[in-house]
Order: sequence, then C-alpha cells, then structure tokens
Amino acid sequence: MFQERVYTGEEVRKAKELIDKGYRHKLTVEGNSDFKQKVEEALRIVTSVGYGDFLRTYIRRITEIDGFTQLREADASIWANKYAVENPVDAASIFIQKANSMKEYLEGRLYYGGEAEKRSVKKRIEFLKMLVKKSKEKEVAEEAERLLRFWSDSSIVY
Repeated sequence: MFQERVYTGEEVRKAKELIDKGYRHKLTVEGNSDFKQKVEEALRIVTSVGYGDFLRTYIRRITEIDGFTQLREADASIWANKYAVENPVDAASIFIQKANSMKEYLEGRLYYGGEAEKRSVKKRIEFLKMLVKKSKEKEVAEEAERLLRFWSDSSIVY
C-alpha cells in the first residue's frame, strides 16, 4: 500500500519501490463539480494517447485550490486552480509536466529549477506532439498544435 506522505528518505524509497513493481494510483479529483468535469475531460485526453499509466504512476490526486497551480510532492498530488483546467488540452499537458517532476522527485533527481523545468517542459511538449499525431479528435489535435506553436515561440526562455 502506498503511504499517505512521500516526504522522508525512507518514504520516498518505499514509494519508488512500489512504483518499480508496477503500482498505479487510483487517481482522485477533489473540487467543485465544474472543476471535476474539466479535470475529467483532461484525464480522458491523457488516457486517449496512452499517457494514463504514466500519470497514475506518479500522481494520486488533483485538488482544486484558490492559488497557484503546483505539484505537492509530499502528497503525490497536483493542486490546480480553476484557470489551469479551463482548456482541457492545456490542463492535460500541465498534468503530464507535473507528473514528470514527481517522477524525478522519486528518482532522487533535482526536480525543480532551470534544468529540471526544461526536462519537464520537454515531457509536456512530447505529450502535445503525441496528441497531434494520435488524437482522433480534430479539435484536440488542433489545440495541441496551437499550444506547440506557443511553446515554440516562447522557447527563447529556455
């Protein structure tokens, strides 16, 4: 059983051990009904192109907050505000980015800051490219293309 917190060295080691053995979370969503509906749509998009297991490996919960969207490593959860989930394609890519940060946290890598952020954004872009390539929904593929252009235009930052 996955422990409630993933904070101490021993807790991180146990969590990594479970994941290495194939453990996947039963992902839960907490928030108002509009938030839940939008997150469920984003999760459907994640699953539609084969990233559902990746997300459920590292994220246990997505919780609505009135603040900045962030990864809560010790809880294996994403705290997201209502604006982060307005666009389901973008929300799906944010979830993949945060899951990648959680993966690096459990692997003992530096999971925040410049280089780590580059790696997580790279995973997000990889996911968006997969949506363009594999999505059976024209609107989803087009939105993924639009977001990829945005990331390409802002690549000067990295």
